[in-house]
Amino acid sequence: MAIVLRQLYLLRSSAARVVPLFAWVAVDILLWGFISKYLNTVASTGLNFFSILLGAILLEDFFTRVMHGVTTAFLEDVWSRNFLNFFASPLTIGEYLGGLVITSIGTSAIGLGVMLALAGAAFGFSFAVYGVAFLPFLVVLFITGIAFGIFATAMVLRLGPASEWFVWPIPAMISPFVGVFYPVATLPAWMQYVSKMLPLSYVFEGMREVVSHGTFSAAMLFIGGCIAILYVVVACWTFSVVHKYAVRTGLIARYSAESVG
Repeated sequence: MAIVLRQLYLLRSSAARVVPLFAWVAVDILLWGFISKYLNTVASTGLNFFSILLGAILLEDFFTRVMHGVTTAFLEDVWSRNFLNFFASPLTIGEYLGGLVITSIGTSAIGLGVMLALAGAAFGFSFAVYGVAFLPFLVVLFITGIAFGIFATAMVLRLGPASEWFVWPIPAMISPFVGVFYPVATLPAWMQYVSKMLPLSYVFEGMREVVSHGTFSAAMLFIGGCIAILYVVVACWTFSVVHKYAVRTGLIARYSAESVG
C-alpha cells in the first residue's frame, strides 16, 4: 500500500503525470475511429470496420497501458533516486511488485474507461458487440501486460536507467507478430513461430473469430491464458534473480543514468 500511496500522491500533484493516462489513448481512438468510419463508407464487403479495427486498437492500447503502468511506476522511483530507499526498508520483492501491479490496475482502468467513453461518444462503438467473450480475453491481455511490465523493470534494474528507451517500444515491436489488424496466417512462417509463443496473438485471433464468425474459441483462450500465466511466473522469477544480483554486486547502489550493459 505504501507503493500505491506514493503513486497516488504523484498523480495528485502533477498534471504532467495525469494527462498521458488518457491523451495518447484519445488520439489513437480518434485516428482509428475516423479511419474505420471512412472504410465503412467506401468498402463494399459489408464488414464492420469499427469492430475489426477500432476494437483491435482498443485492445492493443489496453495492453500497452497495463505494461507501461507497471514500468512507469518503477521508473518514477528510478528517476527520483528513490529505488534504493525502498529496498533499504523491510519491503519484500513480492510487496514491491504487488504495489506496481495494483498501480497499473488503477492507471489502466482509467485508460480503458476513457477509451470506451470516447469510442461510444464519438463513434457509437461498444464492446457489447463482442458479447461476454470480450471479458476473458481482456483478462489475458491484462496478465500479459503485467508480465511484460515486470520483465521490463527487471531489464532496467539490470542494465541501468538509460535502458528505459528499450522499454517504450516493446508493444510496437511485438505488434507485427500478434496479428492486431490481420490474421496470423498472413505472416511468413518464421514470424508465425514467434507468434505462437506470444499470448496476444491468441487474444486477437480469438476476438477475430468472434467478430467474423460469431464463434468463441475456448482453445485460443486457454492456450493464451496458460502462456500469459507462464510469462508472469518467469517475469517475477527474473526480477527476483536480477534484484539479488544487483544487491550482491552493489549495482543497486551504483545506479547512474549512463549505465547500460
